[in-house]
Amino acid sequence: MAFSLKPNQHTLRQQISCCGVGLHSGRTANLTMKPAPVDSGIRFFRTDLGKNICVKAHMDKVVDTRLATTIGDNGVTVSTTEHLLAALRSSGIDNADIELDSGEVPIMDGSAEPFFKLVKSAGKLKQNAYRKILKITKPIKYKKGDSYITVTPYDGFKITGKISFDDTLIKTQEYHIEMTSDRFHHEIARARTFGYVEQVEELWANGLALGGTLENVIAIHWNRKSILNEDGLRYQDEFIRHKVLDLVGDLTLLGCPLLGHVNSYKAGHAQHLGFMEAIADSPECWEYLEMHKNGKLSVIDQVRSGTKTAGEMIMPFFRTRQPAIA
Repeated sequence: MAFSLKPNQHTLRQQISCCGVGLHSGRTANLTMKPAPVDSGIRFFRTDLGKNICVKAHMDKVVDTRLATTIGDNGVTVSTTEHLLAALRSSGIDNADIELDSGEVPIMDGSAEPFFKLVKSAGKLKQNAYRKILKITKPIKYKKGDSYITVTPYDGFKITGKISFDDTLIKTQEYHIEMTSDRFHHEIARARTFGYVEQVEELWANGLALGGTLENVIAIHWNRKSILNEDGLRYQDEFIRHKVLDLVGDLTLLGCPLLGHVNSYKAGHAQHLGFMEAIADSPECWEYLEMHKNGKLSVIDQVRSGTKTAGEMIMPFFRTRQPAIA
């Protein structure tokens, strides 16, 4: 198998903390990542609202996709989740409890690298339970306007991303990556969020992006030929790399690793959610698998009762989602 997943679930070896500001709220946020039990997934706890106020990181909890991905439950929300989730998924963490004393995950430097480094410093702990995997067996396509996302069968997790802008700086950019922890770290993690200067100014005027600075956002000049950040770009094609980073983070909301080749064109958070909904609506195109250890080899053991029963197992989970705001 091209995607070298270990058969056992993993959590953090120890807790780790950081502090930063929310990109849109501008408020200071303290975040602590802690080990979590098997099969618990990624859970956010709003400690400012009460110790047991929890929002699970799953697609059924997405309540807003404007500007960032926001999850919520019973009126409690956590926004800008995608960079942290991308770091956790790419690090091979299945279960983690995230304590947060604000409604927004801190933006840090606008990329996933600070979170990736935090997870690495905390270490990984193998757990006594096997991973569940969603394996694509037939093509699935989601399309909205001139944007689309497709997934086809593939023995691993591969992403092809493409964007196209009518400006001199970005133009058309395309990026392919066979997603492994090392490649995510070296090729994707440092890519920062970006926006046009006038868009940022408009957000400020409307009480949004209050934490946005040149320290955490790539600001594209009015002339569309350069950026305002004095340190320049981290990658020549940093824009598409960040789009791929966002996609990795949002797909974490499926609740388990995905085996397939995802191809994305001009897509954002709203399209990512629509794509996950398209997967949920196509149980005939995937299999829900559990990994098992067979001697020295890690193998996929298919749910023996077949795709229909597998769909019945996972579909109720998908179907509990709340309406999303596009």
